[in-house]
Amino acid sequence: MKTRIKIDQLEPAGYRAVLGMEKFIESTPLTRTHKDLIKIRASQINGCAFCIDMHTKDARKAGETEQRIYALNAWRDTPFFTEEERAILALTEEVTLISNHVKDETYEAAAELLDETYLAQVILSIITINIWNRIGITTNLIPAS
Repeated sequence: MKTRIKIDQLEPAGYRAVLGMEKFIESTPLTRTHKDLIKIRASQINGCAFCIDMHTKDARKAGETEQRIYALNAWRDTPFFTEEERAILALTEEVTLISNHVKDETYEAAAELLDETYLAQVILSIITINIWNRIGITTNLIPAS
């Protein structure tokens, strides 16, 4: 397996635009935990090995537990996640699998727990990691061993 094109070198302006979204997300009051859960879960769904590797390492450095990281793909069946995290994870799954649309129940559950600005930031965070996943998968980014 080898990396295909390097978008950051071939289209630096486009790449900088995506990086701008990432910088915006990092500047928001979204908690580190919420950002990490969104990034890991969307990357699991999309199958982006590069992003899974990067974001699980980042989450561990930020204090996330191995138990929660390992259980993330089965979060519904564990007691390890808060009500707020569950709403964010459900929204992450539905936005990532957008062809199935975001159910009213999923959106409303998140809207009940999060204020509108925080909810907007969660949605933008989900969208941003999905962009990165598509870049990583399409260009065959390989995690460092």
